[in-house]
Amino acid sequence: MSLVKYEILTKVAEVASFTKAADALGLTQSAVSHAVSSLEKEFGFALIHRSRAGVTLTSEGDTMLRAMRHVLDAQELLQQEAAHILGVTRGKVRIGVISSISSNWMPEIIRIMDNQFPGIQVELREGDYYEIEQWLLSGEVEVGFLNGQKSEQFLFTELQQDPLLCIVSDKSPLFNKSVIDIIELEDMPFIMTSYKGTNDVKVILEQYHVKPNIRFELSEEVGIISMISHHLGISILPKMVINTLPPTLKAIPLKQGGYRTIGIAMKHHASPVTKKFAEILSTWLQEQNNYA
Repeated sequence: MSLVKYEILTKVAEVASFTKAADALGLTQSAVSHAVSSLEKEFGFALIHRSRAGVTLTSEGDTMLRAMRHVLDAQELLQQEAAHILGVTRGKVRIGVISSISSNWMPEIIRIMDNQFPGIQVELREGDYYEIEQWLLSGEVEVGFLNGQKSEQFLFTELQQDPLLCIVSDKSPLFNKSVIDIIELEDMPFIMTSYKGTNDVKVILEQYHVKPNIRFELSEEVGIISMISHHLGISILPKMVINTLPPTLKAIPLKQGGYRTIGIAMKHHASPVTKKFAEILSTWLQEQNNYA
């Protein structure tokens, strides 16, 4: 029963709400509240702080949650190993994804997994590189997409290099160029991608000591493209996030090249299901490259 309570507290902490946790778990709100109260009584201290602003963990609750996740991970690994011995692949894999991966890669990967391994349950959690790294370290996801090695606590495998392209409108003096020297971006109105962690665009600008006139910093590529469409600046974006551009915009290669590295990170002792996901992903990418 305690493991069920651990799962309930984990979900409450994730969604910061008793009601949302109950809906996600298919339980009543009173059952969720009773489980948390039972844990607090069992441990002898408060785990949850309730206020009008919502539900948050106490410092003690945060400490206990990390320990509970280790217990739940161990239980999941135990069940997966038993299934693996029996020749059956089943279990759950929680994956941290960036938006371009969730829209470009994951639909086909999940379709393949559903067809070949219906016993594997896939959970996706979307965030930026920094958030995914934190989820990996805290155990909230088993595997995540990052743009480079972040920690010695997990294994990073490079998958693909995604070219960085300069996005300009037809009002830009750069529009008719076939290639752009990054030096030309000095002092130009610029829409910067904004997220925590290593920013690939900022890295290449700093590498060549280029300082554009940053007008706005936006986290959503759709917003950046809209700004460029209204002739408010230019930007640099990875090729993968540029599915279709309006006819008034162009994506132009940089003379210096430049790319973001896409890879996956997982624990050194990953579960059989996590390894199976990585294997399917690698095979699919290899097939895509062969077709290209």
